[in-house]
Amino acid sequence: MDKIDELLTRGVDKIYPSKEALEKVLRSGKKLKLYQGFDPTGTQLHIGHMVAIRKLRQWQDLGHEVIFLVGDGTGQAGDPSGKTTAREKFFSRDELRANAKDYIMQAGKIVSFDGENPVKILYNGDWLNELKLVDVLNIAQNFTVQQMIERDLYQERIKKGEPINLREFLYPLLQGYDSVAMNVDLELGGTDQTFNMLAGRHLMQAMKGKDKFVMTVPLLANSKGIKIGKSEGNVIALTDLAHDMFGKIMSLGDDVIGSLFTLLTDLPPAEIKEVETKIKDGQNPMDFKKQAATLIVAQLHSPSAADAAQKHFESTVQAGNLSSDPVTVTVSSYNIVDVLVETGLASSKSEAKRLIDQGGVKVDNSPVTSLQFTVTGGSVISVGNRKFVKISN
Repeated sequence: MDKIDELLTRGVDKIYPSKEALEKVLRSGKKLKLYQGFDPTGTQLHIGHMVAIRKLRQWQDLGHEVIFLVGDGTGQAGDPSGKTTAREKFFSRDELRANAKDYIMQAGKIVSFDGENPVKILYNGDWLNELKLVDVLNIAQNFTVQQMIERDLYQERIKKGEPINLREFLYPLLQGYDSVAMNVDLELGGTDQTFNMLAGRHLMQAMKGKDKFVMTVPLLANSKGIKIGKSEGNVIALTDLAHDMFGKIMSLGDDVIGSLFTLLTDLPPAEIKEVETKIKDGQNPMDFKKQAATLIVAQLHSPSAADAAQKHFESTVQAGNLSSDPVTVTVSSYNIVDVLVETGLASSKSEAKRLIDQGGVKVDNSPVTSLQFTVTGGSVISVGNRKFVKISN
C-alpha cells in the first residue's frame, strides 16, 4: 500500500463523489486545499477528534494545503449533528473563542503548525459574522426546505415530536459557506458531518461552479455504535495525563480494540488482522488493549511516558496497589482544589469539589474532607484507584 492508497482507504468511510475521482487527481500530482472544522463547544479535543486529525496529518505529510478551521462562527448557530433534541444553550462568539484558546496546542500533538508545510489556522467567524442580509439570502436560495428536512436526524425529531430550532436548521448553510469562503478542494470530517459537508459541496457547485471532494472518517465507537466522546460521557482528552489516558483507554470495551489500532495507530493492517484473529482464538484481549493504549499514549506524550503509564496501570489497577513511584508534577498552588485541576485529576474546580465531597480524593492514602486542605511537597494525591500524582518538593 503506497501513501496515496493509505490516505484514501485506511480509516476512511466514504469519499464523494468517488474514491476513483479523487485518486485520479492525486495521482496527477496536483496539491489540494482542504480543511476540517472544529466547533469549540467545549475546551478539550479528544481521541474521537484524533481520528480525523491524524488523517489531516497524512494530507499534510503529502504536501497538501491543510486548514484547521475553528468554528467560532458556525458554533453560534449550534450544530444539530448527532443530537436527538434541540439545544438548550447557544454559545456566543466570545465564549467559543475562549473555549478554543488551547485547541492549537492540543491539535499540535498530531499535526504541525510550523515547519515547511504548516497547517493553517482560520476562524470562520471572520467571514460569517460579516455576512449581510442579502448574502444570507443568496446562500439560502440554493437550498429548498425539502432538501433540508430530509435529513435523518430531523425526520427522527419530527417522529418523536421534538422541536427543530430554526437557528440549528441554518447550520448546514453556514458550514457550507465555509467551503466557498476558503475556496477549498476538499472537506474532511466524521460521518456525522456528512449532510453538512455535502451541503458545502452543493454550495460550491452553485456559487463557484466547482466540485468539492468530501472525505468522511468513521466515528470512534463500540460495536453497538455508541460513540466515545464528550456527549456520551466517556471522553478521553488529548491533554489527559499519560497514566490517566492509559487507564481510560483500558476501561473501554474489548469491542473497540480493532478500531483503536486502525484509526489511532500506524500498526500495519496485517498485524491488526492478526490481533483480531488471536482474540477470536481466545487470547486475552487485555494484552492487545495495552498495546493499543501504549501506542496512542506514545503519540500524544512520549514513548517513555507510555511505558510508565503501562507500568502504573499494571501496578495499580491490575495489582490493586498504589504505586510507590507515581508521576511527579510541579504545581503553582497547593490548595487541594487547585492541585486537582492543575494536575488534570479533575477537569474543573466544580468537579474537584464534587470529588472531595464524595470522599473520592486521598492524600497519602488519607481521605480529604476539606476544600481548604493544603498539600505539601512529596505528597501523593489519588482519585479513585487509577488516577494519582506525586507533588514535587
